[in-house]
Amino acid sequence: MASAEFILGEFNRKIDERFRLSIPTELAEPLCEDSADLILVKERPGCLSLWNSKHWQAKLDAGVNLVKAKIDAGRLEGRIADVQMLGRLLSTRHRNVQLAAKGRLLIPEGFREFLGVEAGGEVLIVGAAICVEIWRTDAWLANLEEQMPEFRTLLDALSN
Repeated sequence: MASAEFILGEFNRKIDERFRLSIPTELAEPLCEDSADLILVKERPGCLSLWNSKHWQAKLDAGVNLVKAKIDAGRLEGRIADVQMLGRLLSTRHRNVQLAAKGRLLIPEGFREFLGVEAGGEVLIVGAAICVEIWRTDAWLANLEEQMPEFRTLLDALSN
């Protein structure tokens, strides 16, 4: 994980008729700091995340290489269904993207359905410390209601 500044903030945006939305400069600049290449990821229903491609690829490569090593060592015998599921999810989970002029992001097909917001719909763009998340409004509110009571405990655990 990079030691850069946390990416923080919450912004309302509308998805236009071409399924584009503007990522606020405050959130886009840290993501594009060393490269314009980004990765869009299906995180959870109603949420996509946007990552700096170098950070995402390093994280992904480390995990995939560990799984490959376990396969080569015979440590995943009998777990072929799990390996296949991982492969299917890896095949559909992320896509390379770039921000166009004015920080506009085109949400690709497949990702639109996962996000669950139609053209003209509103989303919340949230800084998630190490990436930027794009949330369907109702999914964000449900997530906040669930997670907010744990804020103090989480902050204490991570900062001690």
